[in-house]
Parts: sequence; C-alpha cells; structure tokens
Amino acid sequence: MSVVRWGKKKWRKFYLKIVREKASPDYIARGWSIGMFFGCTIPIGGQLICSIPAAYLLKGSKIGAVLGTFITNQITVFFIYPVQCYAGAKLLGLDFSYENIKAMLKDVVSASGFRECVAALKNLAGDLAGAFFLGGAIMAVVLTPLTYIAVKRMVVVYRIRAEKRRRKRLAALRARVQTRHQHEAESNG
Repeated sequence: MSVVRWGKKKWRKFYLKIVREKASPDYIARGWSIGMFFGCTIPIGGQLICSIPAAYLLKGSKIGAVLGTFITNQITVFFIYPVQCYAGAKLLGLDFSYENIKAMLKDVVSASGFRECVAALKNLAGDLAGAFFLGGAIMAVVLTPLTYIAVKRMVVVYRIRAEKRRRKRLAALRARVQTRHQHEAESNG
C-alpha cells in the first residue's frame, strides 16, 4: 500500500470518527476545540489531565477532547514545539535561533511523562519556558476557534449529505415497493 493511500485511509477513519459521534455538532466541535487548546498550551503528558475535566465542565465531547490534543504527538512535536518557542521568543523580544530552540527542547520532547516533561522545562532557561508557553498560547488563540468552526462544519455537512442519501434510498425503496404492488395488482386483475 502506498503512503498516499495509507494516509487517505487513515484520514477517512479519523474523519468518520469525528462526524459519526452521536451528539450535536456544537457539542462535538466544543470537545475538539478543547483538545486543540490543551494540545497547544500544555506539554505532552499533561494534556489529557487538563482536557478531559475541561470537556466535562464545558460540556464538550470527551472523545474530541482526547483526540484534539493529538496536534502534538511524537511526530509533530519536532516541528511544532520549536516553532512555538521561536514565535514566543520573538514576541518576548528574545534572540533565539530556531536551531538553539530545537536543541534546548530535545529533553522536553524525549520526556516519557508529564513529570519528566515539566522537569525538563524547569531545566530550560526561564526565557525559553516563557517563550514555549507564550507561543503555545498564540497557537491556541488561532487554532482553537478554527478547530471549532472546521469540526462543526464537517459534522453538519456530513449529516446533511447522510440525510440526502437516506432520503434517496427511502425513495428508491418506496418506488420498488410501489412497482411490486402494481405488478401484483396487474397479475391479479
């Protein structure tokens, strides 16, 4: 199986997981945006500790809150965390190069749990930790509402299309039943 085909298959499975959840589009989108928020602002390992209770408090999808945190995962953090720190450093007026930030975050990224991640952050210079959280906050401010809008739209569009398909199948079934009744009436008459 090619990488493109594998990627399409994974995306389809992920998409269906979003749109087939049995809840209102608002509820589903709220959960995903909660997950996105904590995925951007909290280091890996602590995201679920924050996103699941927030989903309960804010009445959002728990599934979405969990899966939404996966913006940062073992693959994406090698790109997202350095960019996040770089953006935060620029906003703080600090002069960090992308390569310096990447090297400093190596311990954070390789941490196996939340405590190890927090300890690695504490070992970083205070400026870089501040840049990390400020950059994450900026990402969250941008991506959280975009996630809400995109997920809600996906769910609504999917449900409209599913309803159209259901009505089309129902009309076809009614037509077959009506045709069958006409043939029975003609053969009996």
